[in-house]
Amino acid sequence: MSAPAGLVDAVREHLARSPGDLTPHRVAEALRATGRPVGDATVLAVHEALRRDVVGAGPLEPLLRLPGVTDVLVNGSGEVYLDRGSGLERSEVAFADDDAVRRLAQRLASLGGRRLDDATPFVDLRLADGTRFHAVLSPVARPGTVISLRVPRRGGFTLAELTASGTVAPEVAALLDRVVAERLAFLVSGGTGTGKTTLLAALLARVPPGERVVVVEDATELRPEHPHVVGLEARPPNLEGAGAVELRTLVRQALRMRPDRLVVGEVRGGEVVELLAALNTGHEGGCGTLHANSARDVPARVEALALAAGLGREAAHSQLASAVDVVVHLARSRDGVRRVAQVAVPVRGADGLVGTELAVEVDPAGGLREGPALGALLDRLGGVG
Repeated sequence: MSAPAGLVDAVREHLARSPGDLTPHRVAEALRATGRPVGDATVLAVHEALRRDVVGAGPLEPLLRLPGVTDVLVNGSGEVYLDRGSGLERSEVAFADDDAVRRLAQRLASLGGRRLDDATPFVDLRLADGTRFHAVLSPVARPGTVISLRVPRRGGFTLAELTASGTVAPEVAALLDRVVAERLAFLVSGGTGTGKTTLLAALLARVPPGERVVVVEDATELRPEHPHVVGLEARPPNLEGAGAVELRTLVRQALRMRPDRLVVGEVRGGEVVELLAALNTGHEGGCGTLHANSARDVPARVEALALAAGLGREAAHSQLASAVDVVVHLARSRDGVRRVAQVAVPVRGADGLVGTELAVEVDPAGGLREGPALGALLDRLGGVG
């Protein structure tokens, strides 16, 4: 039995006037005081609705616990979607009004020690259980307050599981396994929600157990199954605007921590300069993820980030050519399935600028096509086909 929204609101207002623990007994007293019926089923339904309001993710909690859920998205009070790996599907969950969505967003933000109000109408943070939480309040967001929850998979996927699910073709999986074993530096590119972090975690799990992996992230998402992982997480400024710790600062700190593998969870700013410099100074096997539309667009994306950080175009391309051996690109097909679509090799042209040439391309049906750079990639892997 679900409790009517009006009944829950009336009990909430009554309980707010007399502080105390949320118990079924107090809920029953509040129902009597408001002249409402006090049956056991009604009391328990109202108590459960209020408990969800103050514990966990409220009405979204059951969705977050569903097997295979990767994302839960709230578009105002009437639309709640989830993704279980096969594209978005609308759920039956709904909120009473936008105020209910706003209250949930503000409570989750406060759990992460962040402020969310009209002066600061957006927030991005990691909750205690590792869930990535992002929210934008209305009227900045339409059709109402928007909440996005990215759910970490407990234990992560292995490369074998990604192969079995169709995310990685078997031949590509063998190729990527060798990329990790030969300590080649690589970037995993793709759009939002294509599985970049999932694939990177699976590849890091293939790193030999005797190597130290230092992971730098804006918000912790990478949880590779590896015995020696050290994580560094960036920190936003506090309410007074002080105390921020930027990603590029953490990359510099990571270099002093004797990393065998330096990993930047998501390269999206000036940290690209430090990462390229690190990969050019003997730190083999480094890697990271990058937003890009295709493997061909990765050099342009790196150039833009480097220019914004003060590194000239020629220097950026020179660093990229020497630092990165492989680009692995993921895409989401029309059926909602995430797949490794391209494996490419950065190649420096006569003008000194870097482009990427395809080594392997995977079509939406899973068929493989060899690209012109396959020989170059195999040479970097020791020349064995």
